[in-house]
Amino acid sequence: MIHARSEPADREPDSSARPPLVREFLLVAGLFLVYKLGRQAANGHVEEAFRNAAHVWDFERAVRLPDEGAVQGVLLHSETLIHAANTYYATVHFPATVLFLVWLYWRRPRHYVWSRRILAVLTGAALALHLLFPLAPPRMLDAAALVDTGQVYGPTVYGNTPSTDSMANQFAAMPSLHFGWAVMVAVGLIVATRSRWRWLWLLHPLVTLLVIVGTANHYWLDAIAVSALLAVAFAALRLPRTAPVRAPLPWPSPGAPAAGSAFATARVPAAAGSRTRTTPVAGAAGARTLARSGARR
Repeated sequence: MIHARSEPADREPDSSARPPLVREFLLVAGLFLVYKLGRQAANGHVEEAFRNAAHVWDFERAVRLPDEGAVQGVLLHSETLIHAANTYYATVHFPATVLFLVWLYWRRPRHYVWSRRILAVLTGAALALHLLFPLAPPRMLDAAALVDTGQVYGPTVYGNTPSTDSMANQFAAMPSLHFGWAVMVAVGLIVATRSRWRWLWLLHPLVTLLVIVGTANHYWLDAIAVSALLAVAFAALRLPRTAPVRAPLPWPSPGAPAAGSAFATARVPAAAGSRTRTTPVAGAAGARTLARSGARR
């Protein structure tokens, strides 16, 4: 569960929470470069990737997860639908995440810092898993008998020969950052906004899940793994709460009346031979009135 309170939609952004723009640009660009270089370093483990793919496929069938082919079968009923799914996979993933961060930076700086940290931790953990567990996607696995929809119908972001692809590591299916980033975008926007329609952002990860499975680029288990990593990141990195502003009380605290409060205490001299008495009076003016009254006695 995410313990965070969203800000009102019409509230001005807290500019004091916004980090310097140049620093953030260099930081995000540097993280992305490190991730790309890390994925390239994980490339080339072909035999291990196919061996792991066979294990994942057998495990999914053993625990009775739905067959990825059922989702692909629905998409293949229409060439327009499968082309749209390939386009969504190729063009929405990265631009949507960048636009999400840019909007948060200008409109919800406090949420931006939290979201950027979550994405950085998630991406770093995913990179470590790519290095430790190379995995061929189901479109490459003969046992899955699935169509490589990107190559057949287009468009695709991958080369024809996965082992020599210099643009992307095709053996980094586990976990699916396509799905992980989509979930973070939806959660971040739901937390940062107050519109009654904000829950519709959940359609983004839902469509992404159907696309990555239906195009045979990921297993169900890839989405489950990244969801587990996100859950750990959410538990470890909480959105900081702003200090609540308390309205001043209309009465003084016991034993310490505040200056200018509604009631004050005046010490009034009593008659000779009796004790001095303390009388609560209304306001400073009342205290001065009683003081003059006592002086006349």
